[in-house]
Amino acid sequence: MAVFSLYRVWLVCLWWRVRHHRPVLTRMFDQLPIVTVQLPIFNEPYVVGRLLDAVIRLDYPKDRLEIQVLDDSTDDTPLVVSDRVADLRAHGVWIHHVRRTHRSGFKAGALAEGVAASHGEFIAVFDSDFVPQPDFLQRTIHQFTDPDIGMVQTRWGHLNRTDSLLTRAQALMLDGHFLIEQVARSRSGRFFNFNGSAGIWRAQTILDAGGWQSDTLSEDLDLSYRAQLAGWRFCYLEDVIAPAELPIEMSSLKIQQHRWTKGSIQAGFKLLPAIWRSRQPWRVKLEACFHLCNWFHYPLGLLCAVLMLPTLMLTHTSLQPHPGSWESFVGMLLVITTALFYGVASWQQQERSRWPLLIELPALMSVSMGLALNNTRGVWEALRRAASPFHRTPKYNGHRRGTQDPDYRRQASDAVWWWGEVALGLYTLVSISYVLSRHLYAVVPFLLPLAAGFLYAGCTSLAPALHASVELLVAWWKPEKVYELG
Repeated sequence: MAVFSLYRVWLVCLWWRVRHHRPVLTRMFDQLPIVTVQLPIFNEPYVVGRLLDAVIRLDYPKDRLEIQVLDDSTDDTPLVVSDRVADLRAHGVWIHHVRRTHRSGFKAGALAEGVAASHGEFIAVFDSDFVPQPDFLQRTIHQFTDPDIGMVQTRWGHLNRTDSLLTRAQALMLDGHFLIEQVARSRSGRFFNFNGSAGIWRAQTILDAGGWQSDTLSEDLDLSYRAQLAGWRFCYLEDVIAPAELPIEMSSLKIQQHRWTKGSIQAGFKLLPAIWRSRQPWRVKLEACFHLCNWFHYPLGLLCAVLMLPTLMLTHTSLQPHPGSWESFVGMLLVITTALFYGVASWQQQERSRWPLLIELPALMSVSMGLALNNTRGVWEALRRAASPFHRTPKYNGHRRGTQDPDYRRQASDAVWWWGEVALGLYTLVSISYVLSRHLYAVVPFLLPLAAGFLYAGCTSLAPALHASVELLVAWWKPEKVYELG
């Protein structure tokens, strides 16, 4: 845990050294190339209309802009999309509604099929909850006048940042990634990744790297590393912002985090041997290890939390001279490095006040630590090579819950681990009580957000879990009927 904490400090130092090394645009296209915009969607009735509205407003010649709606939906979303696509075609928009009879490969499979049928030299990808600005393509496409650039990634913005403490915490977490990590890696010549949305690929880069592959849940991370190993360079534009919707429920956030965690560990197993066999500098290889293995800090943090109480009790009974010293060191180090990392990220947000950080930082620590059990499951499943489908993160565009969508409800059944999170929260409260009795106050800033996070994650997941349990009971008792439970 100390090593991962110090790695964050190193990222901040690296960011500070390269923060002014912005990409320089040397020339522009004389004639704009054809761009294919891919919109992979699956059961997204609440946000697909907003996405289409944003994409058709892109400031780009109509005859040079191809739009593919890659629709694998199994609900009523295709009806909404088909009507909208027909209307847009009638107004001269170059748009296709691509439907598959199967979900082979999930998002990666849909993107691969879209690439095979595309006409564009460049491929832009937007997930269903994004709202790209009209000047997005004009501010990004000219980076490809450099023939070595294979992908351009932009920064994610947040449509609903101020909705709740949960969305504020998530926004700060993502700001740390996009304002510190991506800047530090990209401008120092290290590998960094396409984030799955709000980026543009050179079509030839995708082909050279072996195309979209679905053997991991992080197809974007996987393709990014394969492309850079093949010799392509990437460009990150911090100043180009593509707003997106943050999950409004803890259960939705846990789905997203579980997928990211498991997919990253899967990608690490797949890519690290090739990375170490490559001719890349050792600094690139070492940073890639930390990047791909960073999610291991969740099981390590969970282990620290579980072992802290028995360790303190053992050191107390053995009358060691300085019981609790390493626990105090780790606890303070985690808090200080987290505050430094995300404090710098918040400081970089020039357009907003610094004061919300006083609320957002404790919320971030609690939410992040509350995800420890959920993300540890993701790591464990990746280590076991356990297969699982690609669960997209539910987004609602202001609608509180998609209660009429059975797929949204089915995914909430992943919340059955609420009992483990509540138990860990209560256990951590006992640890806090013992620590206070021993006057080890330096450990409290580590344990307190952990207890709050576990209890919050468990209690907010209780309602979806009970809903899923009642639904299963009704299905067993009255299988011939379909019940819509509010």
